Amino acid sequence: MPLRPDTLTHTLADLVKKAGLPHVRLHDLRPTHATVMMEQGTNLKIVSERLGHAGVAISLDTYSRVVPGIQVEAAQRFDEAMDKNRDQDNLRKSAVGKMLANRPI
Repeated sequence: MPLRPDTLTHTLADLVKKAGLPHVRLHDLRPTHATVMMEQGTNLKIVSERLGHAGVAISLDTYSRVVPGIQVEAAQRFDEAMDKNRDQDNLRKSAVGKMLANRPI
């Protein structure tokens, strides 16, 4: 049987009151939900869909500032990827260089 629309609202209010916490609405938990998912590295498209946003840009504009290290972490991951690619390129160039050096003229 479907729940009445206000069932979750009342249940949360009862739990919050019993726990002695200040009043909080279900909607007030959205930033926490979005922030935790972003901190865990959840794909932003998934975060956006879970929040019911029309697009990823809305999620980014609204919640990315909540996670201060997100830009730094992204830059570090990019740098690591570039270092890995650079190492692979150097290895390929080295192997090609050796083959060319051994090739008869």
